[in-house]
Amino acid sequence: MSALLMLQLSTQGGEAASRSIVGLIITSDPVTKAVLLLLAVLSLLSWTIMFAKWRAFSTAEKNGETFVREFERARGIDDAMLLAQRSKPSAFTAVFSRAVQFLGDTKPALAATTDRTARLSGSQVEALRLVLDSQSGKEREELGRFIPWLATVGSVSPLIGLFGTVLGVIEAFEGIATKGSGNIGAVAPGIATALIATAAALAVAIPAAFAYNVYAARLNRFDNELEGFGSELIALMVREGRI
Repeated sequence: MSALLMLQLSTQGGEAASRSIVGLIITSDPVTKAVLLLLAVLSLLSWTIMFAKWRAFSTAEKNGETFVREFERARGIDDAMLLAQRSKPSAFTAVFSRAVQFLGDTKPALAATTDRTARLSGSQVEALRLVLDSQSGKEREELGRFIPWLATVGSVSPLIGLFGTVLGVIEAFEGIATKGSGNIGAVAPGIATALIATAAALAVAIPAAFAYNVYAARLNRFDNELEGFGSELIALMVREGRI
């Protein structure tokens, strides 16, 4: 019985707090409303980027992991080409296709002899490495697009909220000076309304900053995996006698 009474009181308290916050927003001045509207737009932007990047990273990592796992069992470039053709497109298949294109466009500097097949020279291998790095950079750039916006929202939102709060406090004190009353009952509503902007800004900034750090770490890890795949690809060419 007492638990039900406490639950009822808690629910009533929560509804009262909710009505209080909504009421403060409705009765806030136009400047505070404009700041809250701007923060709402930034929040929508950041959450859209977060969901889009979550999906992009999940797809890229899943497809890439499947291709790399089967690539490690390939016996040569020809097997890997067949594997890439039947695999889902990913950053790893793009890097592999760029390497195959390079091999098709490049004439081996070391001609074939009776003891070995034609091979790439040291400078050609270095050029291949640069081509792989370039393609890896493109894939990383594509996957990391819009992530810096999360850092921007995370760092700018608190400043916007602080700006709205300062303007609200100034207006509250001007109202007190006009009415000629300085008691807590006259000051509190204006201060509370002004602080809504700061609270809303933190609600926007915290998820954006958290998501930026998470996605930046995942992007660095993905970049390292692409670099490692390039090394595995060159090692496969060495085992096959192309280098």
